[in-house]
Amino acid sequence: MSTKKAVILLSGGLDSATVVALAKAQGFSCYTMSFDYGQRHRSELLAAERVAKQMGVVEHKVIGLNLNGMGGSALTDSSIDVPESPTEGIPVTYVPARNTVFLSLALGWAEVLEARDIFIGVNAVDYSGYPDCRPEFVEAFERMANLATKAGVEGNGFRIQAPLQAMSKAEIVQAGINHGVDYSLTVSCYQADDEGRACGKCDSCRLRAAGFASAGIADPTRYF
Repeated sequence: MSTKKAVILLSGGLDSATVVALAKAQGFSCYTMSFDYGQRHRSELLAAERVAKQMGVVEHKVIGLNLNGMGGSALTDSSIDVPESPTEGIPVTYVPARNTVFLSLALGWAEVLEARDIFIGVNAVDYSGYPDCRPEFVEAFERMANLATKAGVEGNGFRIQAPLQAMSKAEIVQAGINHGVDYSLTVSCYQADDEGRACGKCDSCRLRAAGFASAGIADPTRYF
């Protein structure tokens, strides 16, 4: 087994599943991390477990958080409806500080594992406009990671890898297919039901469907 380790944020969706495949193709031993953070549904966590198993990761860890205790997002506050049509500006599905929190915990695990690379599936092309998906955020977090850790101070710094950053959704789908991702295992919908079936109306569903259509590949998504 490769001694080159990577911690990968795995939500159970299309993008993060693709990132696991890309990291494996680079020769990394993959350690995946998901979060039970009070999101609307648990089907994405089940999807993450399926993807981790299919990809043959070394270890898959689920961390419990309580971001729904703060609310402020349609994904963590059931009193806020998930938009089913495009909206202006940053949508209410943005979860305050989510990627900052997730990357911080991935950084902690990476330091314990003596892994130097952390992968995240953020995208700045076909995405919902979240500020914590921008290249500037990824670069700033990497600088912070190397200032705030024992490993970084001792010269064993970290790289935050965002291989999907400049790819269209169609390019992401094609890359995943080329690397053996089974997208039928994934769940992208913001309001999927208990069986992982999608609404077909939310922003995430629209972006996913458009990506498969543009790539000329059949979308295995199941809808309710």
